Amino acid sequence: MIDLRNVSKQLGDFKLKNISLTIYDNEYFVILGPTGTGKTVILEIISGMYKPDEGEIWIDGRNVTFEYPEKRRIGFVYQDYMLFPHLDVENNIIFALKLKKIPPKEIKDKLEHMTSLLNIGDILKRYPSTLSGGEQQRAAIARALIAEPKVLLLDEPMSALDPRSKELFQQELKSIHQKTKTTTVHITHDFNEALVLADRMGVMRNGEIVQSGLPEDVFRRPKSQFVAEFVGMGNIYNGEIVNEAIGQYVQIGLAKIRVVSELKGKVRIGIRPEDIIIANERFSSSAQNTLNARIVKMIPRGHYVKVILDAGIVMTALITRRASEEMDLGIGSNVWAVFKTTAVHVF
Repeated sequence: MIDLRNVSKQLGDFKLKNISLTIYDNEYFVILGPTGTGKTVILEIISGMYKPDEGEIWIDGRNVTFEYPEKRRIGFVYQDYMLFPHLDVENNIIFALKLKKIPPKEIKDKLEHMTSLLNIGDILKRYPSTLSGGEQQRAAIARALIAEPKVLLLDEPMSALDPRSKELFQQELKSIHQKTKTTTVHITHDFNEALVLADRMGVMRNGEIVQSGLPEDVFRRPKSQFVAEFVGMGNIYNGEIVNEAIGQYVQIGLAKIRVVSELKGKVRIGIRPEDIIIANERFSSSAQNTLNARIVKMIPRGHYVKVILDAGIVMTALITRRASEEMDLGIGSNVWAVFKTTAVHVF
């Protein structure tokens, strides 16, 4: 278990502020946030590259705040992989083991295990300059894991990959973690990456963790407008709770959105674009929000189309390209935007 207790660190004009965070054994924890918010600094403090100005770092019940990095049994994969250019992949991977004078037979066995785990047998004799981004990535992870670390730290490991390669490697990372059970801390600015990989996650802003929890909780129940926007909530409005005989609403200008909430007075609501159904005709359903709308813009997104609606308020919905074609949607089309009360997050 990794336990950061009220950790702060000043680096020039930037300050990491009072970070308290627990990461459990065998967990895959993702720290999500925009560039420059302090994500990498947290990894460097966990690894021992920086010592905190305040607070403590505990690993497996031991206070390691002032221990040197080599005593912490941590594997670290940086964003640019940092492979030695003058060594082939095999010697990059076993470099630390040779420094520690591990017996050759044990090195050979460990290398074979990593080769199988990461499927890199065909690149062992190649040099980093000849590798693709994905191949460099696998080599760097093999080098980090071969020493059997207690903790694996991944700094934006997919930033150099194209979308297809990224999607494939997410599944590979999940598989590697399931096989090794290594406690992993992964940082990224990509909320889809976090959603696919994380057992739990934390969202950072300006040197602080502003929300943490299960991915589903963070994505569907953000606690602030910043988190809601960052995780792609999309439809965020200010309004006021109104109680009527037939139910509870949030009044937003001329629009009324049916909700279920214990809050009163002025609130914000958020609705994820993928939770909004678009229909050509009004239909009967359990969804209690049905708004007449006009399409004002359609933005292709691969297999999906982002549809901007004027429903008295501007709304964004996400539908498949196939559904859009079958419904013959276009700019100016009059449609119905349908969504459940449970899809409306009130905060």
